[in-house]
Amino acid sequence: MTLPTSLSNTVLPRHIAIIMDGNNRYGKAHHLASGGGHIAGKDALDPVVEYCREVGVEVLTVFAFSSENWQRPANEVALLMQLLSATIDEQLPRMMRFEIRLRFIGDRLKLSAELQQKMQAAEEKTAQFTKMSLVIAISYGGQWDVANAAKQLAAQVQNGEITLDDINKESLGQHVQLHDAPPVDMLIRTGGDYRLSNFLLWQSAYAELFFTQTLWPDFTDKELAAMVTEFAQRQRRFGKTSEQVAIQQQQADLS
Repeated sequence: MTLPTSLSNTVLPRHIAIIMDGNNRYGKAHHLASGGGHIAGKDALDPVVEYCREVGVEVLTVFAFSSENWQRPANEVALLMQLLSATIDEQLPRMMRFEIRLRFIGDRLKLSAELQQKMQAAEEKTAQFTKMSLVIAISYGGQWDVANAAKQLAAQVQNGEITLDDINKESLGQHVQLHDAPPVDMLIRTGGDYRLSNFLLWQSAYAELFFTQTLWPDFTDKELAAMVTEFAQRQRRFGKTSEQVAIQQQQADLS
């Protein structure tokens, strides 16, 4: 799958984030054993990653396990942790072959020592790759992310490293997860719900939102390609008027 030739690379989203929702409903609809929907959802990631790499997306961030998911039944949490561990084992050789950097965001202290070590090892083995990054959010919450960044700034004030006047959106933004990555341009939620569920709240401040009824295990690179095409046709104003954006684009085309 590639972008239509009529679309310029300048409108390609640099950073796509996906809330992979609908696994349980998929499992129930297909009469799968407990956890079967999550297993099916794990396999849906590969073609999406390959599409993003092929068309030149710089970062793909997927929501694998939220900070709120710890409230789910213990047997489901245990299964999800096993699947996350298996996903790392399966993805690492692919990341090495396709030269994709593998990263993780979230509160790692809540994870098992074994899983933390596996995540760190995968990050170290792929750290040199620059073509694309696959980011997996595990035990992640957007509110936790912002609060954690604020805590770091507060510690710097307490230690005399900065003053209160040094705290602004730029300094706070340097301490959130993925501060070194482009902001989210395009945020997709599968599964039919219309909410962000505490995902990348800071990073997605100006993201274009896409919602689909498709359950995550049924989500394909073709549907993603259609969304990217629509993204390219949207006008992103960032607080400016349509006229200002048009003039700015004309100037960019002439330069």
